[in-house]
Amino acid sequence: MIELRTPGEIEAMRAAGAVVAQMHTAVRALAAPGVRLTQLDQAARQVLADAGATSPFLGYAPLRSTPPFPGVVCLSVNDVALHGVPTSQELEDGDLLSVDAGATLDGWVGDGAVTFSVGTPREEDVRLVDTTTRALEAGIAAAVVGGRLGDVSAAIGEVGRAGGCGINTDQGGHGIGRSMHEAPSVPNEGRAGRGLKLRAGLVIAIEPWFLAGGSDDYRVDADGWTLRSADGSRAAHVEHTVAVTDDGPRILTLLP
Repeated sequence: MIELRTPGEIEAMRAAGAVVAQMHTAVRALAAPGVRLTQLDQAARQVLADAGATSPFLGYAPLRSTPPFPGVVCLSVNDVALHGVPTSQELEDGDLLSVDAGATLDGWVGDGAVTFSVGTPREEDVRLVDTTTRALEAGIAAAVVGGRLGDVSAAIGEVGRAGGCGINTDQGGHGIGRSMHEAPSVPNEGRAGRGLKLRAGLVIAIEPWFLAGGSDDYRVDADGWTLRSADGSRAAHVEHTVAVTDDGPRILTLLP
């Protein structure tokens, strides 16, 4: 069932989204060559504690075959596209790091992701992040009352394909509210004019993740979580929680 949120509920979700933005800020400030992924996870945990929030990621196990997720952020390095586990791995100069964070505050959830270079950026990584960010912006711009969910997906996919990126629709955006993953599904590629009609109060997480090598294929590590590009190329993942309103799309995962 798809639920529409009231203005007051959207405002409560904005508060949760602000905690997500604070987590991103804390992790980005700490990320540097020699820093371990576990240290970044600890910094994000401190933000949650300070805000009186909890993590929808920690202990998450959507399938009986999937072990509970051990961190409060997904930390995906280089060819890892999604769901990277916070391990003792040390960051190196030039690494490409994606940080996917979630926060639950007063019963409402925010979810967002950023990708950035650690230390000295590679030119090709800058292009990949730019393409993925522009796709997110295009998807958000399409999230308007009277539009269709396919408009959002098509806008994302058009930017990604034009940039030569691989796009896989097995994982993508989703509805969000009282829980992290709700209906509807928001694929990162689709056909404009198709799908659910967008109404005021719909809140969705829009999250393009692109593979630089152009292939859509991926593989999953033995840990059951870490999703990597099949060809070893680098990946980028960006995400915002967005409310469809009569005044246009409203991004909820921003700092106040």
